[in-house]
Amino acid sequence: MNSIDKTNKEVFASRWKNSLTLCLIIATALQVSCKKFVEVPPPDYNITGDVVFTDDASAISVLTELYSSFNRNPIQGGFSAGSIFLFAGLAVDEYKLNGGIITPNYVGYYTNALTADPTKPSGSEHWTFLYNAVFKCNAAIEGLNASTTLLPLVKKQLLGEAKFMRAFFYFYLVNMFGDVPLALSTDPEINTLLPRSSKESVYDQIKKDLTEAKEQLSDNFLDPTLLVNTTERVRPTKWAAMALLARVYLYTGEWTNAEAQSTAVISNTALFNLPDSLNDVFLKNGKEAIWQIQPTDASFNTFDARTLIIPASGPSPGSLGNPVQLSPFLLNSFESNDKRAINGKWINSVTAGATIYKFPYKYKIYLPNSSINAGTGTINMTEYFMVLRLGEQYLIRAEARARQGNLIGAID
Repeated sequence: MNSIDKTNKEVFASRWKNSLTLCLIIATALQVSCKKFVEVPPPDYNITGDVVFTDDASAISVLTELYSSFNRNPIQGGFSAGSIFLFAGLAVDEYKLNGGIITPNYVGYYTNALTADPTKPSGSEHWTFLYNAVFKCNAAIEGLNASTTLLPLVKKQLLGEAKFMRAFFYFYLVNMFGDVPLALSTDPEINTLLPRSSKESVYDQIKKDLTEAKEQLSDNFLDPTLLVNTTERVRPTKWAAMALLARVYLYTGEWTNAEAQSTAVISNTALFNLPDSLNDVFLKNGKEAIWQIQPTDASFNTFDARTLIIPASGPSPGSLGNPVQLSPFLLNSFESNDKRAINGKWINSVTAGATIYKFPYKYKIYLPNSSINAGTGTINMTEYFMVLRLGEQYLIRAEARARQGNLIGAID
């Protein structure tokens, strides 16, 4: 595998240090054979088209389960300490490992030594989950297209969600592993023989899926029935598809398209606005949220808060401990007037012994059971896991304008 040199890592990290949705640019040339894809275990539940896609509720549950699974897999970090964004931060040196809490999967990302080998921990945990999720999306798309009994509005929304999610999963696969098998069906005879497709081909499919998804997804956030608007921002909309498409166009050097997509999202001020306070950005259903993951564990608001916030006693070991702290490289990159760097805003610190630990403080609610109302037993979640947010769209548009020579527009 080819490592990223420090210069490239610094350029990348400087560009994206403002965005929660830290992108996984791990330029690898893994020699992943098609056999590796075959070895991925089957999904943890079955999707049977002739049964699941005969009524709206059952069809909706397929995609709902996929979102719910984010709370127990590498996307949000429930399966082990750290979300996919934490591992990305390790890869570009925004974090450094806490001494004494080093495990092989953290080291693999920190040293850019990923592998899809299921017997090894660094990379395989994401490879396995992401391809299982791709299979579910493929099964949903096939089942939805074949169904003749679903309400047309429900069918259209679900097709958009499935295509959006497939693009989302492939985005991280291609950025983590480079050339990867491009599985677009559930046929094992086809998938077994798939070679690795070029990164360009994978990106072409991502663009196709997102372009179709934004035409099929609702303009508004929908409740679990997909028939009623809601304030919960936990199901993808057309704006989520456009936001991810803006990022993809930026990565593929299509500056005009990147600017157009980000501008469309930014211009929707009825749904999206930058909050006045930095403390309000990562709250549930905030106006900056384009797409969030709703917690399903009553004990925690987000796994990232539990993992990244270091207690007063210092980092704790174990799979539910605190594996990382902010690196000097990232801390030194903030300008002197950057309000996010003020202690207690998006960065906080503790002193344990003679060591000062600085850690991300975007998510602030982390204590076990802190979200449960002791008097009533009800769950009072205040923070949702942010996947796509408006701030990133401003960064995308600024870079896209700068790449086109529009420096005044970029600065603005």
